[in-house]
This record gives sequence, structure tokens and C-alpha cells, in this order.
Amino acid sequence: MATLFLVPTPIGNLDDMTQRAIQVLRESDLILAEDTRTSGKLLNHFGISTPMQAYHMHNEHKVTDRLIDRLKAGESMALISDAGTPGISDPGFFLTRACIEAGVPVQSLPGATALIPALVNSGLPSERFTFEGFLPLKKGRQTRLKELAEETRTMIFYESPHKLLKTLDHFIETFGPDRPASISRELTKVFEETVRGSLTELKEYYSQNPLKGEFVLVVGGKK
Repeated sequence: MATLFLVPTPIGNLDDMTQRAIQVLRESDLILAEDTRTSGKLLNHFGISTPMQAYHMHNEHKVTDRLIDRLKAGESMALISDAGTPGISDPGFFLTRACIEAGVPVQSLPGATALIPALVNSGLPSERFTFEGFLPLKKGRQTRLKELAEETRTMIFYESPHKLLKTLDHFIETFGPDRPASISRELTKVFEETVRGSLTELKEYYSQNPLKGEFVLVVGGKK
């Protein structure tokens, strides 16, 4: 029986790829990639020729049983997402759980993820925090925000550019206009930016500046 390796990939800067991650990708029998076109550029950069297969939220229920059979038969596999750590707002949990239930060994390599750099760079308390990822799109969003209104820990959210301003409006309504917060975008990339201030100040800033890249919102907890 072989092992499923969960391999983080850079969130922007390719120099953040670890030597161990490169070695695991080279030595695995198969790489499961969220998007084979995106991952193909990464593998080409590091001279990795391991075969790839698409594995994402739209096909994971169909192909997981076959992958488990192959792992039990002795093939080793590495799971990667387009960027960051598999299972953190990316595919990974479903296959990991299936492997554990089937008795297949799972190893997660340490590596890149956007939430930790954004948290420690925010200047907000980091000894206790809660990671919320992407809020529900419609149904359940207000319910979740009401639940978080009394949260005392620092909160971390992911958001896309076209929803950022609306989400900031929701945060101002829920947490108050003066709640301290930080927004990081394009982490590790050429145009990396972190803006700190009250939720109102952040809304004003991004109402007048380009909304490009992936955003990580860090919001202080209730005092």
C-alpha cells in the first residue's frame, strides 16, 4: 500500500516551493491536480515529468474510489491545488477522509498558504484566531455573520475581487465601522499589498483603488 501526499504549491512566488515538495512530486506515480493546465506550468518550471490527472470538486465523487484502489495496489500519489495547501479552501478533504477510512496512509507536507502570512502581517492579535475561508455566497451568509458578531478571536476570510466591497459593507454592518482590520492581496507576488485600518477606511481605500488579485481579510475580534 502506498501513500497519499498532500503537497502545498506556491501562492505566487515559485521560490517558495520546497525541495521536499519537488522530490515528492518527482517520485510519485501520479499527481492529482485541481487544474492540469495551471499545474503543468509549475511542473515544467521544476522539470517534473510525473503523469497528471485532474482532481477537483466536480469529479471527486466519481473518481475517488478508483484512486483508493490504485493506492491500495501500491501506487503513490501527490495531491496539489492551483495554489496553496490542499484542503484549505481547495480540494483535498474528500480524498483525505476517504484514504483514512480505507486505511491508506496520508502525509501532509508543510508549505505555502495565504492565511498565515496575512494574519501575522496584519498586526492584529494572532495567538488565537478563527479561519472562516469564503463566506456563503447567498443563503447562510447573514446567519454566519450574526454568529461571528460576538467572536472575540481574530477572524480570517478569503474573498474574490468582485465581492470585496459588498463583503466590507456586510462587515461594517455586523462588526461596526471602527473595527480594526487588514487586507492583503497578491501575497508573495510582484504587486503584493497589505492595507490596515478600520473597516470604514478599508472600504474607502478599495472604493478608489484597483480590485485585482486574491484577497485575504483579517478582522479583529470583539473587545
